[in-house]
Amino acid sequence: MRFAISIPQFYADGEFDPAAFRTYLTRVEALGFESGWTQEQVLGSMPQLGPIETMTYAAACTQRLRLGCAVFVTTLHSPVHLAKSLATLDQLSGGRLEVGVGTGGRGRMFGAFGVDPERFVARFTEGLEVMKSLWTQDRTTLDGRFWQLTDAAMEPKPAQKPHPRIWFGGSSPAALRRAVRHGGGFFGAGSSTTEQFADQVRVVREALAEAERDPADFPIAKRVYIAVDDDADRARARVNATLERLYGRRSETIEAAAIVGTPDHCIAELRAVAEAGAEMILFSPLFDHSHQAAQLATHVMPYIS
Repeated sequence: MRFAISIPQFYADGEFDPAAFRTYLTRVEALGFESGWTQEQVLGSMPQLGPIETMTYAAACTQRLRLGCAVFVTTLHSPVHLAKSLATLDQLSGGRLEVGVGTGGRGRMFGAFGVDPERFVARFTEGLEVMKSLWTQDRTTLDGRFWQLTDAAMEPKPAQKPHPRIWFGGSSPAALRRAVRHGGGFFGAGSSTTEQFADQVRVVREALAEAERDPADFPIAKRVYIAVDDDADRARARVNATLERLYGRRSETIEAAAIVGTPDHCIAELRAVAEAGAEMILFSPLFDHSHQAAQLATHVMPYIS
């Protein structure tokens, strides 16, 4: 079992403390977390720093910690610009980048990004083709539906060859099968319950078998909103309030997906996540990040296999 933890991104205007941020990252690296992950939300009322900038800062604060985003809504990006930014970050970090991607689903404000909501899946797929080609080919020529490149070169390539692992988010059977066709791993959302995640893993594994892909080369991960606290009622109230601000609404399903309570309770719930198919668990504390990281590393992680 591999363990990851979220990188704090929620800071109101003027709240960011560089020293505290560096201390947190140094601490989670020392505690043995394999990777630290960001999220992307361009528009929204929660004050959230951008993932590329946050990961770049984190790369300068760490030596070993791998750095990822789960996920970039790549449909909303220029794939040429995004490919350049990610290749640069992979070079700056010494090949420690992980890339998560997703279509964003039909609920996105596509008009704010000049994206046709009727063609977002096709745009997503073609954008990935552009990025992979720029990362792996000396010259790219592509006459696509959305982008056209003629003998285009991008240097330097990512430090990792052929490119950083591309994780796919998503929940529908079509999205999960798309992950197997085009991706290198599946990342279950924090808003999915363990039962929903188990169903998603079954679809992924069926698709891997049909495609004759080796499951060992296609890791499966799950984000888990978590709070380790002997006072479960207090922690649950804080978690639910934060999730409401994050998602802009109350949701019993999302709240039920969060794991909250004593170390023993969290261990039991996380073992169920592992049994559902998670090979990596991304812990996403919603408050007291440094304290939660220490609690997880000391009282929870050693008891999950």
